[in-house]
Amino acid sequence: MLTKVSAPMLMNLPRTIHLRRPPVLSVQGGVFLPANHLLEEVERRWHTLCQSNPAYFDGRLYHVLGVHRNGHGGATLHVVESAYRFFAVQDHQFDVGMRALGLKGITIRNDRVLMGRRSMNVAAYQGMWEFAPAGSAEPGKPTAEVIQQELLEETGLKSVREPTPLAMLFDPVLRCWEVVYRLHADDDDSPKPRTAEYTQLEWHELDELPRELSPIARQIAPLLATARHMK
Repeated sequence: MLTKVSAPMLMNLPRTIHLRRPPVLSVQGGVFLPANHLLEEVERRWHTLCQSNPAYFDGRLYHVLGVHRNGHGGATLHVVESAYRFFAVQDHQFDVGMRALGLKGITIRNDRVLMGRRSMNVAAYQGMWEFAPAGSAEPGKPTAEVIQQELLEETGLKSVREPTPLAMLFDPVLRCWEVVYRLHADDDDSPKPRTAEYTQLEWHELDELPRELSPIARQIAPLLATARHMK
């Protein structure tokens, strides 16, 4: 049975939905826009962000309308297109109801996992460590293709096989959904930051992760036990 999920309900869903097959994106028509009375504040905040960091770009992404399990280790996300600025302007004091769809990769090789320290110029979790790579789902592109693209663009590593879906999580801090994939990278042992997203990229032992993990990285960490045994 399909369950439509409102923004407040999203906060109360289980934080982890384990996957045995890729999630299905059911793209709805139209676009997500905040309520009219919020638009002036949205534009004011977006202008301030762009002035502080000219790298901000108002691209397209997905807003999650609802989520439900569809049996046999799968899930369906009902999404609609929206603009990045509606997500970027939100904080703990200002919520327009935007629930973006993000992507995370767990890249393991020889019992080590690839970690990235986030730049101080990114929008959230500045200076904290996370599993690399990460990105946002792009309208019109399969999520598995996008996370492979992020791996190459952010680290220089190439994916040598199709990503394996692990789980879906909800980040209550940033108010977004994340689809987590196990990635299989090539044999280059020296990944280097290729974008402004990270200042460092390092291989870490699975039981010796950095102490300064982002909140969403702490949510993802329990998935390492499953990811390490995937061939």
